[in-house]
Parts: sequence; C-alpha cells; structure tokens
Amino acid sequence: MATTGTLRLQRILTAVLLLLLLGLLGRCEEQVPLVLWTHEWTPQPSPSPAVAGHIVEQQQLASYLDKTLKTGPRNVVLFLQDKMSVEDFTLYGGAFGNKQDSVFPNLESALRSSSSSLVLPAVSWPASNALIGHLEDHLETSPLYMDPETLSQLRLNASSPALLVFRLPYYIGSDLMSAKEVLSGNDEVIGQVLSVMKTQSVPYTALYIALRPSRGAPSAVMEAALGGGRSLLQARGGYRDRERERERQRKMKDRAGIHAPVEFKEGDNACILLWAQGLSVSILRSGRWESHDLTPSTFGEGVRPKLDGSTCDKTKARLVLNYENVLGHRNFKLLLSLSQRHYKVSARSWFTLDLVELEYDSTKATFNGSRSIYAPAEYSYRCQSVTSFQWPQLVPRSPKDPANQWRVSFEDFQIQGFNVKGGEFSYASDCAGFFSPGIWMGLMTSLLMVLVLTYGLHMIMQLHTMDRFDDPKGPAISVPQTD
Repeated sequence: MATTGTLRLQRILTAVLLLLLLGLLGRCEEQVPLVLWTHEWTPQPSPSPAVAGHIVEQQQLASYLDKTLKTGPRNVVLFLQDKMSVEDFTLYGGAFGNKQDSVFPNLESALRSSSSSLVLPAVSWPASNALIGHLEDHLETSPLYMDPETLSQLRLNASSPALLVFRLPYYIGSDLMSAKEVLSGNDEVIGQVLSVMKTQSVPYTALYIALRPSRGAPSAVMEAALGGGRSLLQARGGYRDRERERERQRKMKDRAGIHAPVEFKEGDNACILLWAQGLSVSILRSGRWESHDLTPSTFGEGVRPKLDGSTCDKTKARLVLNYENVLGHRNFKLLLSLSQRHYKVSARSWFTLDLVELEYDSTKATFNGSRSIYAPAEYSYRCQSVTSFQWPQLVPRSPKDPANQWRVSFEDFQIQGFNVKGGEFSYASDCAGFFSPGIWMGLMTSLLMVLVLTYGLHMIMQLHTMDRFDDPKGPAISVPQTD
C-alpha cells in the first residue's frame, strides 16, 4: 500500500512539474532583457534587482527608471533593438557570459567602466514597448531618433535633458544576415555612439533593450530565404496574427461598398496602389499637437485625389498626394517613395518604403521607413498601424529635420508599388507575428498529451511477471521471526 501511494504521489508531482514547465515555456516568448548603465556620475544606492525567474512588469520597470533618473544623468541614450532575448547573450557570449569569442566587446567594456549598472534578464515586452513613452513623460522632452554620424553634430548639455534613440536591427529582411553578424554590427554601433558621447564629456544614462523577443526569428528568416508563402516582418508590440479575421472583415467591407484604394496608372496599367482605413497628420505648435484627418480627401466613394508628380518604373515608385489647406498650409503634399532591389542571399527581389515626406511652403519633413516596411517585390505590404510615434515604423531622417515636429499615422495600411496586376493588391506580406495565442494553446496541449502518452508507455514497459506463486496444496511459506 505504501508503495502504491508513493507511486501516485510521484505521478501527481510529475504532472504538476510538467504543467509548471509548460507555463514557463508559454511565457518565455514574452520576455526581453534590459541592460542599464551610467557614465561619469557619483553612484547612489541603486534599485534592488529582481529575483531570479521574476518577470519585470511595466510598473516595476517604471519604478527602476524613476529611481535612476531622479538622481542620475538626465541625458538618456536608448539603444532600441527590434528583437532580442537573453539567449542571444548566452549563445554569442554577451554581457551575461564570459566567452572569449563574445560579439559584445563594446557593451561589456561599457558595463565594466560604468559608475552604476543594472541588468534585468526578463522584462515583459509590453513594458519595453511603453519605455519610450515613459521616458518622454519623465524627462519632459521628445525623443530624437539618431545615428552615430548625426550625433557628432549635436551638442548636449548636462543641465538640459535629452532622449536619444538609436534603432538597431536584429534580422534585416533586405540582406538576411545571420543573428551573430547583426548583433556584432549592433555592438559596433554602440561603441561608436559611446565614443562620441565620451568626446562630449557629458554624463549620461544608457539603456539597451528590445521591442520584442527574438526566439523563433531564425525560422522566420529561413522561411523567407526559401521563398515561403508567408514572410514574417516586424510586429509592433501587442499586435498578433489575425490574418484570417482581417481578411474576413475586409471582404465584408468590400461588400458594404467601403472605399477603393488610391490607384496611380502609368498609361493604361496601374503601377501603385495605396489603401488605409485612416490617414492623419499632426504638427506640434505651442506645446500642443494639432491634427488633421486626410482620410475624407484621400479615400471614399467619388473621391479622386490629385496625384500630380507621381512616377513609377521597374525599380522606383513615387506616389504624390496633393492637398489644400492642411493645418494652415495652402499647398500640402504627402509623398511616398518606394524602391525595388534583387538580393542574391534570398534569391528574390524585395521592395522597401524608403521615405515618407511632407512638403509644405517649400519645406520638407522626411521620415525613413526602409528599416521596418518591406516585403517581397511580388507581394503587397500590410500592417494594422504605421506611425511615426508609439512603436514607430517611420522615424525622422535626422535630429534637425522638420519631421521631429510632425506626426504621420496610417491605420490598417496597405501599399504595393511593383508588379500590380488587374488593379488589385497581391498577397499581403503582413507585419504580424506568425504564432497566435490559439496556435500556442494547440501546441502546448499537443505537447502535454505526448508527454502523458510517453509516461504511460514507460510505466507499461516497467511491468514484470511474478517469478514465484504460493501453492495452496504444498506447505505454506513461513517467515521465521526473531525476538
């Protein structure tokens, strides 16, 4: 009886451990690491780091940052990588390891020479997506999206806060570099930025974090390289794969007579298609944002926007939307420039949305979108939201560009500038992630069933036939007892 009870207890404990393991596996995709350090600053009592295995949520991360920025430097340098997981450091010898072939020498050197540092291996990626907004509110300044070349032209002041954001890729869809090569290149960018900051002799606080985890990215790149039917592009925080639902809703809208896309024709053939459920621009005036909705004058039944200046050929496409009386500007233009190139690594052609420009009063505000808006040349590109703020896919080309005073927002955005056939969009290469919550639930349930079946087969194989039986006609088996 005791043996049977022990076996039951072991089975129960095994099942509980399996459930806990599956829970941890389900959450591992939601974590990104954060590295924070300060330079040329008298260290104060630093926040207590989270215990091992704890996931830092948005409120706790905000408390860490507030304590650091309250007494530390208010010039913040944010290295924002598209994707990253703690496995990137353990595999390639990062700040959390001691491998001699590390691809993070500049980051490790910065941590060793820093006045104070904080490493959080597990931060929920919704908290990382809200990081820029929190820093913007705490420092009371707008973020400046920069690169090492433009940073050398900027003069910082220790008494005036600044939020400098450097976007770093993970898997670049244009050339499909390996993760190790991209991470090594990102570390070189970090080294260049820190060298420029050192020459300015201004105390600063640096953060290195990602928008979302990188686990599963290799399979995405492999699929794109092999020419799969679906390409996985950058996803904004909190947005999941709902391709079927969106397709169903789009068909319902088409039946209801929702507006057709903007179409530019070269001769009798359409060569550029643009569609959005909402399009708006905003300008910062006297500390307040003034917005203008361009949707009614761009899309809708009977609406024919002026496309003067638009051009297209096999490698370049340029769509020019002309407006009147937008936010006090009599003549206002919205320009979208696309380009197409063939890449030998992926053995296919890709197109990118290189620039989004606002032209007004002989002035241009230029946003760069080539790092996040791209798709195979025979596809169209679609994303639920494309903006220059809040998980921005469009970033100002330089800190001095007038684009820093503007915001552009596309809702339910779709564009195609090449290989348009029949005046309709081709298959959409979506910016959504591939695995939805429903798919993860099915995979975890299947894995649990496989583990239970394996455990049952293992128990059956351990059964043995008794090698001795009690004979009722013979003498009984006696066991001598001793006092």
